Formats: sequence, C-alpha cells, structure tokens
Amino acid sequence: MNVANIAVIVYGVLAIVGGVMGYKSAGSKVSLISGSISGVILLLAGIASLLEQDWGLILGSIVSAVLIIVFLSRLWKTRKFMPAGLMIIAGAVVLVLTVPAVI
Repeated sequence: MNVANIAVIVYGVLAIVGGVMGYKSAGSKVSLISGSISGVILLLAGIASLLEQDWGLILGSIVSAVLIIVFLSRLWKTRKFMPAGLMIIAGAVVLVLTVPAVI
C-alpha cells in the first residue's frame, strides 16, 4: 500500500461527502449526483490500485484532473474558496502523488 492509493481513496470519500453536503445545504441534486458518481469512481480506482491493478491509478489521475478543471471553473464563477478551492487542492495532491506512480 502506498500513499497514492490512499490519496485516491480519501479524495473519493471527500467527493462523496462534498456532494452530500452540497445537497443538504443548497438542495443541489447535481452536487449529490456528481459527487457520488465521481467519488465512487475514485473509490473503485483506489481499491483497484490496492489490488495492484495498473489501471486504478490511471483512472484516479484522470478523474482527479477532470475534477480540478470542473472546480477551477466553479471557483472562477463563484469566487468562493469552499468547496471549490478545497477540491482543487486535494485533486492537485492526488495528481502529484499518482502521476509519478503511473509513469
């Protein structure tokens, strides 16, 4: 087990929790659905990488990169750090840890 695997799993949990919080605080079904889908994909990627499947970290890197782009656009529109800034930072950490492991 390495740090990249754990980072992908933690980012998946963070995405799910963020989606649920977005739904509870603003009634946003889009947040709930997108957070759940991206979180589950990240969890599956993290578990796959724990099981020594090469595609796990690749998938985790791709989903993290996509989420960074999505949250950069949200940060640009809202100018509010939470939750976009937190997800950008967490996604960047995941990318820094997973990309070298993939290459």
